[in-house]
Amino acid sequence: MVHRLIVQYGQPADPTEFDAHYRDVHVGLAQAIPGLLRFTTGHPRSMDPTTPGPYLIAELDFESADAMGAGMGSEAGRAAGADVATFATGGASMSSFDLDDLSPAG
Repeated sequence: MVHRLIVQYGQPADPTEFDAHYRDVHVGLAQAIPGLLRFTTGHPRSMDPTTPGPYLIAELDFESADAMGAGMGSEAGRAAGADVATFATGGASMSSFDLDDLSPAG
């Protein structure tokens, strides 16, 4: 079973600066986290025009909640976590869960 960590970043004060730091620094820090199986990001668009969506969502997949805990608790995981405060001027929230694949068979 896959365990997913989702990070949602709020609207930054300077989107260009956020994107540059994320691409040039933070991605490399996150990719170094032990046990990371998959790492994807996207700039979502809210389906409700009256409610803005997050600026960026990152999804980090691990083999299990224990693997995620070990990876995030490692030196590389702590470095990635500490880096968030250096660029996420719009804040960031994190949540995690085990994935249940509900795709139709066949």
